[in-house]
Amino acid sequence: MNNMRRGNHTISQMQVHIVWVTKYRYPVLKGELQKRCRELIIQICDAEDIRILKGVVSKDHVHMHIEYPPSKAISDIVDKTVQSYFHHNYTQSFQLLYSHDLFYQLFEY
Repeated sequence: MNNMRRGNHTISQMQVHIVWVTKYRYPVLKGELQKRCRELIIQICDAEDIRILKGVVSKDHVHMHIEYPPSKAISDIVDKTVQSYFHHNYTQSFQLLYSHDLFYQLFEY
């Protein structure tokens, strides 16, 4: 019960396992890029009150087992971490490597 989130009238423990995969599983998350990816995901999760229980940044995918408050939607969490990080910081350098978007669009309407 110690690791539960407590509100005024609620007790919650919401967990989810999220996996992001590079397009065509290109192995581009290596070296400095892998370290920077890990650092930025940790910063974003700390700012959003999200606890990372386990996480791995591999060369072609990212695993995260997180615990989040009930006030956050999973779609917002994914949007803030994946979309804001990958698409804004590294799309240009990936396009130079592969000449097209590397990460799949998560929510296309």
